[in-house]
Amino acid sequence: MNNERRKILNDCKSKVEALIVQFQSIKDEVEGVKNEEEEAYENMPDGLKNGERGETAQAAISAMDDFISAIESLDDIPGHLETASE
Repeated sequence: MNNERRKILNDCKSKVEALIVQFQSIKDEVEGVKNEEEEAYENMPDGLKNGERGETAQAAISAMDDFISAIESLDDIPGHLETASE
């Protein structure tokens, strides 16, 4: 790899790292909302838990879990760029 392409990859890595920091902040906010939704679900009467409202809460919690997992998987991206630039 020549120095010009290595520099481009290193610049891309820096940009990705900055985006990951922003995504981590968003992830923290989503985790807070998810925790509140889980607490609200746990405090629902059984009749609501087993009904549409409970199902909606569980779907939201699951979607937030999926989002959090996706954000956590971004941590690997800078390492791939670093390997490529070696």
